[in-house]
Amino acid sequence: MRSGSGSGDDALAVRVQIIGRAGCHLCDDAETVVAEVCGQRGVRYEVVSIDDDPALADEYAELIPVVLVDGERHDFFRVDAVRLGQALDR
Repeated sequence: MRSGSGSGDDALAVRVQIIGRAGCHLCDDAETVVAEVCGQRGVRYEVVSIDDDPALADEYAELIPVVLVDGERHDFFRVDAVRLGQALDR
């Protein structure tokens, strides 16, 4: 699991999770978008690998990357930066 933050403040709760796996080019693309959008807003995110969690693999293996915002599924396959920004601004 990796985490990133726009502000560097570890006290902030993680609002965005990217569920993916190593070697997934769409996961890399999703992280690029999430890092940019979260960085603009000072929002923390983390990357979680389905390879480390069988329950996540069962639920999301066919959908990765999956982006969760505040614990709810927000996007999968491709991340829309505008839509993610709007969700984080609420």
